[in-house]
Amino acid sequence: MRAILSTALLWFAAIGCGLMGGIYFAFSTFIMRAFATLDPAQASAAMNAINAVILRSPFMPLFWATTLSALALVVLAAPEWQTTPGRLALAGGLVYLLGMFGCTVAFNVPLNDQLAAASGDAAAWQRYLAEWTRWNHLRTLASTLACAGFVWALVARR
Repeated sequence: MRAILSTALLWFAAIGCGLMGGIYFAFSTFIMRAFATLDPAQASAAMNAINAVILRSPFMPLFWATTLSALALVVLAAPEWQTTPGRLALAGGLVYLLGMFGCTVAFNVPLNDQLAAASGDAAAWQRYLAEWTRWNHLRTLASTLACAGFVWALVARR
């Protein structure tokens, strides 16, 4: 039963991390760059609109379900850290929890809150753009590495 649960969680986490990494990749590679070409008040308003809509979108269940699956994989893989699949699942889970979830909670969400309070201030937008994008690059990398770790763990189990 534990093997079936681990396999299902690895599949779900791999797909979830891939989707999350793709979303973050889009922001890092072209959405924020496009916003940088706009008037700061327009860009700030657009990002604030995204931040409001995203909370009521399918993104949030995916965000939480992938985070919880990564946490469950850390718990399940910890006793199996001596095996290659165990190490890969453990590493993938920790990278995702620290690099994606931790970064989101510690940096991206507070920056979103600051932007919402700044009311289109140009200097606030420029700071936000640089800092938020930097942390988003880390979330992109963490999600991608976690996805790769989970897929590799699935392959190593065969």
